[in-house]
Amino acid sequence: MKGYSESMEYLSGLERSGILFGLDNIKWILESIDNPQNKLKCVHVAGTNGKGSVSTMLSFIMKESGYRVGKYTSPHLVRFNERIVIDEKEIDDSDIVEIIDFIREKIERRGTKRKFSYFDFTTAMAFEYFYRKKVDIAIIEVGLGGRLDSTNVILPLVSIITNVELDHTDYLGNSLEEVAREKSGIIKERIPVVTGVDKRSISVIEEVAGQRSSPLLILGRDFFYKKQDEQVMTYGGHKKTLEDLYINLMGDHQLNNASIALCVIELLAENGYNIPDRAIYNGLANVKWPGRLEVVRREPTIILDGAHNLHAIGVLSQFIEARYVNTRKILIFGVLADKDYKGMLKRLIPIVDTVIFTKPDTQRALSPYKMANLVDNCIVTEDVKSALNKAMTLAGKDELILITGSLYTVGEAKKLLDEVF
Repeated sequence: MKGYSESMEYLSGLERSGILFGLDNIKWILESIDNPQNKLKCVHVAGTNGKGSVSTMLSFIMKESGYRVGKYTSPHLVRFNERIVIDEKEIDDSDIVEIIDFIREKIERRGTKRKFSYFDFTTAMAFEYFYRKKVDIAIIEVGLGGRLDSTNVILPLVSIITNVELDHTDYLGNSLEEVAREKSGIIKERIPVVTGVDKRSISVIEEVAGQRSSPLLILGRDFFYKKQDEQVMTYGGHKKTLEDLYINLMGDHQLNNASIALCVIELLAENGYNIPDRAIYNGLANVKWPGRLEVVRREPTIILDGAHNLHAIGVLSQFIEARYVNTRKILIFGVLADKDYKGMLKRLIPIVDTVIFTKPDTQRALSPYKMANLVDNCIVTEDVKSALNKAMTLAGKDELILITGSLYTVGEAKKLLDEVF
């Protein structure tokens, strides 16, 4: 059996081939390994933002209910293993090696030159792993869009579209309507859909759900939440009401995400899953989702947030403005070249005192020097480690270091803070 590093090198080789949209390649891989996805009970999660949070809330609640829960998310922050978990425990290195070898052998035996993407292959890995480990339910997060995403080969118990905002416009379209249509591609015939999509693009979701005779539950119409306090809410569902729910993730947007997760929980209960109220309260109170408004250090306070589009940056900015009014703030910002970095910085720069531009270690990163002319007296660094060094030198113990712009930047910072600083 080949080693973990060699397996990761194989995946890296696939990653260099870039994005290959369409379902033909993933279907071909899955046929080669006897279609494990068809033997799973799944929840399918799409949306511009909040997919990972909703998926993780569902995972924690179902685990608390005594079920064996698979969860497939992307990208990872520090290690590939984070993408494929059961009961919130990452897949072992040995399982990764074994499953990569298994799938490679099956597809190479067919002797074809067919090309497929990194995400095609890793999606097949997740399905195979969850099938082998006999999970009771698999929470499957869409990678990009929905209609042509590699995950869109499942027939789920419930489909979720958290929200629709402009992102990945090169692939998904330049209008909210176009993006909504791509995401609504996960809606299956007669399978219920839960969404937090607002009025700007809900008509597209309603149209597609209607065409496919899929029951549609909309936040604010069919289920509700009311903020009681910071991280505390009341949920009003289509059948269940729950008060004093504490959500162990910061930011009001997580109340929104929690209500979507709870509506899905109601639907899963109707599908025969036994989910006690106690499991709901405990699951939400214990949920952890690294790199999303995560406080990783005190004195100075260091917050990591993987916001990487305008909507997510807006949510982050509102949180920082509300919580850190009289605190001096240092921003470390590294972003991918295909993002609306000017729009993101227009929202962030007015709320911080010092800006440090940097570059995550990926070919897709934007040069920090391209951003330097947007801010007077900014600091430019070549890498995330240098940015952290500078921020730690500048920050007093009562001040805030905010690291954002990309999950790549946040992941590197998290690893460095764990291992070096």
